[in-house]
Amino acid sequence: MSGERKIPIGPVVATIGALVLIVSLFLDWYETLTGWTVFEIVDLVLVGLALWTIFSLAGSFGIVKQSLNPVAALVGTLVALVIVVTQIINDPPAVAGGGGPDKELGIWLALGGAGLMVAGALLATTHISLAVEARRRDAEGPGSAEPKDSPPDEPTVPLTRTEPREGSPGGPERP
Repeated sequence: MSGERKIPIGPVVATIGALVLIVSLFLDWYETLTGWTVFEIVDLVLVGLALWTIFSLAGSFGIVKQSLNPVAALVGTLVALVIVVTQIINDPPAVAGGGGPDKELGIWLALGGAGLMVAGALLATTHISLAVEARRRDAEGPGSAEPKDSPPDEPTVPLTRTEPREGSPGGPERP
């Protein structure tokens, strides 16, 4: 049983990034405020974009018959990245004023997740995949290893020549 299977790397990376982005919304973005409590509608847009990225690239795994164009997923991931970056640069209305509170772990995870989504969508657009070949080890196969306890079927010592080689002691000499 030997066969090569290609694992699309882009959708895997994009899916991990989308899940990180969704999880980051439940963590603190600004002091004690999570992404869910700070935003009015941006949180729903980010979740929608993350899920859309996952489903649009699911065709690469053969989960669904028809998948969207990977370029459409790339556009969606870029929009998610822009939204997160704008929230880092410009505080949302719920926390605006007074210099703004400190940014917490959630916002940085969202930035990393959105970045992974973009990287995964780029990899999916360029159709980069990891090729894995599965082989079964048989006793009859050319690359199989024999058990160390059993003696080999053939001698391991090379046969010696009966005629001496040229230039060796006892062999024909060169003029």
